[in-house]
Amino acid sequence: MASGEDEPRNCVVCGDRATGYHFHALTCEGCKGFFRRTVTRSTGLTCPFAGRCEVNKIQRRHCPACRLQKCLDAGMKKDMILSAEALALRRAKQAQRRAQRAPSQLSDKQKELVRTLLGAHTRHVGTMFHQFVQFRPPAHLFVRHQHLPVSVPVPPLLTHFAEINTFMVQQIIKFTKDLPLFRSLPMEDQISLLKGAAVEICHIALNTTFCLQTQNFLCGPLHYAIEDGAQASPTVGFQEQFLELLFRFHGTLRRLQLQEPEYVLMAAMALFSPGPRPTPPLLPRHPHLLPDRPGVTRREQIDHLQEVTALTLQSYIEGQQPRPGSRFLYAKLLGLLAELRSINNAFGYQIRHIRGLAAMMPLLQEICS
Repeated sequence: MASGEDEPRNCVVCGDRATGYHFHALTCEGCKGFFRRTVTRSTGLTCPFAGRCEVNKIQRRHCPACRLQKCLDAGMKKDMILSAEALALRRAKQAQRRAQRAPSQLSDKQKELVRTLLGAHTRHVGTMFHQFVQFRPPAHLFVRHQHLPVSVPVPPLLTHFAEINTFMVQQIIKFTKDLPLFRSLPMEDQISLLKGAAVEICHIALNTTFCLQTQNFLCGPLHYAIEDGAQASPTVGFQEQFLELLFRFHGTLRRLQLQEPEYVLMAAMALFSPGPRPTPPLLPRHPHLLPDRPGVTRREQIDHLQEVTALTLQSYIEGQQPRPGSRFLYAKLLGLLAELRSINNAFGYQIRHIRGLAAMMPLLQEICS
């Protein structure tokens, strides 16, 4: 049986279904509008029957004087009625808030940018993690432990890591070369941007394989745990502090439940990050933009490309239905991109200080130099 709180409440003036508290009394929309109009007009009302008219849902229009008096007796207050100007201002603000809450629509150029990024990502990045199995992984990396034939030599874990990292960077290079906006830049700028962003884009893509339950990367039939990084080399693996930073980043990003367009736009923001200016700018940099990359020549052009990408990402996020953790999602992604820059720098340090690793992957050594 329904409780009294679930039953519809009635207007204290006429008994119709109430829609809420208006001018300090629980009323229907009809009595709310009547009270505002009557008080605003300030016309003198008199009852021909000495104020004894019944006011109900059916007869409420018969005697405005008795209806107004019943509104006042019910507690409706004249001083709570806004002036015409104040009412128009409030309605304008309400309309503005509704517009801000409405899904944001991407422009045609923004839609084309997303399509281009998704196409390049599908061709070069989307399936690369399933190909890790081609690089002679040790048996313990298989989700279901497999015994490899005796005739197949298995290299050390560090060698496997070197090979899959080199492969990922090669695929990221193909991804960027498939973007017309990137190819429009001079070759020296393409090289500078790739050297700065390749590792960051690798980790943005790799995040799609991160399992929050197991804290492992699930790449096809293989799984990689934090212990694998620590034990990558017989002498010394990746530093524990670096691995904790890396896994914490992936956990934070994965919990945001990004969609594929958001991942590729985030990767494009990392890619289009211009170099330092020779002199301080006259105006502060756009708040969307990330810290500088060294060595680029077309700073203003790359600055513009990153801003276009950032605004597209922001518009895409605003156009999606709310999801867990989506509040301030755009700001959170900017913070994670800055954190990824620190991971990029720390990764370069690891390559230089793990014995033999740099020689195993000269491409990454060049990228991180």
